[in-house]
Amino acid sequence: MASSACNMPSCSYGTYPIFSKTRTPRCIRSWGNLLFRKPGKISSCAFSNEPELAIISVKEMEEPETGEPKRRFRWVEIGPNINEEQKEAISKLPHKMKKRCKAVMKQIICFSQEKGSLEDLLAAWVRIMKPRRADWLAVLKQLKIMEHPLYLQVAEAALLEESFEANVRDYTKIIHTYGEQNQLQDATSTLITMTRRGFICDQVTLTIMIHLYSRAGNLKLAEETFEEIKLLGEQLDKKSYGAMILAYIRVGMPEKGEALLLEMDSLEVYAGREVYKALLRAYSIVGNTKGAQRVFDAIQLAGFSPDARICGLLINAYAVAGQSEHAHVAFENMRRAVLEPSDKCIALVLAAYEKENKINKALDFLMGLERHGITVGKEASGILAAWFKQLGVVEEVELVLREYASSESHSEVAVS
Repeated sequence: MASSACNMPSCSYGTYPIFSKTRTPRCIRSWGNLLFRKPGKISSCAFSNEPELAIISVKEMEEPETGEPKRRFRWVEIGPNINEEQKEAISKLPHKMKKRCKAVMKQIICFSQEKGSLEDLLAAWVRIMKPRRADWLAVLKQLKIMEHPLYLQVAEAALLEESFEANVRDYTKIIHTYGEQNQLQDATSTLITMTRRGFICDQVTLTIMIHLYSRAGNLKLAEETFEEIKLLGEQLDKKSYGAMILAYIRVGMPEKGEALLLEMDSLEVYAGREVYKALLRAYSIVGNTKGAQRVFDAIQLAGFSPDARICGLLINAYAVAGQSEHAHVAFENMRRAVLEPSDKCIALVLAAYEKENKINKALDFLMGLERHGITVGKEASGILAAWFKQLGVVEEVELVLREYASSESHSEVAVS
């Protein structure tokens, strides 16, 4: 079990509460003491033999900041008088889930602020049913599957409980979830709290923070965190490098990302396919043909076989740059590699010809496709229709294509 930053007795809960909206940690007495202290009992660690489902009544207490009464949670067995949505959610709980886990899941599903605080609900569960780490994990897993809005609050509450036996990866999961929801401030606060409780940030946690900072557009913090990973004295893995490369891509600096890619190669750390693809896309959308071609070649050297989408990104780079002939060459190279050209790739070549107003080249390209039995799809047809309409030659082009198709069919009959 991971040790807390505070030297607390083994029977007590953690020193930090669940974060409020301001997420400023402060020390309070344990929930167990607040909830279950009775006259004549001096030990908050002694558990009575209470039934699995009980009713706990606690007087309202005044909120110290507002002076208003604070409603405390009252554990009551969930009966039939609940709404249909709650009934459906409860019916979907796993059949093999332990009774103590189902009990708290029902309470969470039917929870409302009018009943009290979530912290008190969970403290009551701990007091009555004495869950173990496996029980906490089962509850958190189910809340995650359900995409329940209280998932993060329950997860943070679990960190404070002795029975949960929190470790650094539990904090990492919460930080990652905050990142998925673009809650950078909450993720940062959780990271700070983690270190205050004596847990050391490892490469996995810091890599997640790089992703969060880059999504928020804060390149400086992403770079500082990347340097912090290097100070750990460990070999950086492909995920850490990949996170920093993506950070550079997001701020429009693919060249720096490519430099890191070369650094990885020198250290024999190889990036994943998605990193190469992101870098190629970054060069493609701005028409940087040299950069796109370099990355395209690097993809093959890394042992990844280009698919139609990757080839399409290279074709697009030439199309954006106004290099229709190179776009056509890239298309033909794809076909030579026995890759089925997608309608998107065909559309990109046509768009390249349209940009340079090379209608004859476009018609030759279309006839070549027809000759090889390749059908023009919706996207490519849309580009053609708009282009020909703009030129006012729709009928003429249709006539030429019909005559070409007729001559091709006659030649096939003659050969047979």
